[in-house]
Amino acid sequence: MNRHLLCLLAFVLTLAGCSSDKATANLKVSDFQTTQRGGNPIIRIACIGDSITFGAGVEGRETNSYPAQLAILLGPKFEVKNFGRSGATLMKNGDLPYWTTDEFKGSDQFAPDVIILKLGTNDTKPQNWKGKDAFINDYKAMIDHYRSLPSHPKIWACLPVPVYEDKWGINAATLEQAIDAIQAACENKKIPLIDLNDALTGHASFFPDKIHPNAAGAALMAHTIYQALRP
Repeated sequence: MNRHLLCLLAFVLTLAGCSSDKATANLKVSDFQTTQRGGNPIIRIACIGDSITFGAGVEGRETNSYPAQLAILLGPKFEVKNFGRSGATLMKNGDLPYWTTDEFKGSDQFAPDVIILKLGTNDTKPQNWKGKDAFINDYKAMIDHYRSLPSHPKIWACLPVPVYEDKWGINAATLEQAIDAIQAACENKKIPLIDLNDALTGHASFFPDKIHPNAAGAALMAHTIYQALRP
């Protein structure tokens, strides 16, 4: 990792320490029957999401997407895998439901110990949004799906990052409804929340196209999630 990004990470860590998240559970190695690798325990973390999780628009995506940066923060006891799919929706009747993607199938086969769920941005497009009740029902269904896996993963849900300009059908007004719906679904299912929306509000410079965060934005996402998992 180059000196510029190291300095950037140090700056973002300071910001993350000032941000608020709503997670109420901590990630402890002792909580898991872990896979062994070279005699060391490995906790598998699946990052579920859309293009923002995938790292679209992030320079050096393989090393600078939020899952890649989260893996560095968590260290060798954790295996973090990126299951982001660009354009994916949480809702089953969206134009690209995450439910139908190879990434969804892959996340199941990964046998995750932990799920980081970050979907909802693409659901704000007019052709996808069918109202809060429909969104809540599908969100709860996804939580139930992952809870039913044989690995019985713990789940953390993320509120979507801000929309700094309405574009490609994605819009800030509907995002507020999606955030309310995510909060309602997670309250119902007793799922801890990580507030990436609050953490990245006020950082428009981290969003070159006003929708997707750059490496600095991904670093702030990674640190916010890390602080929620391992405070």
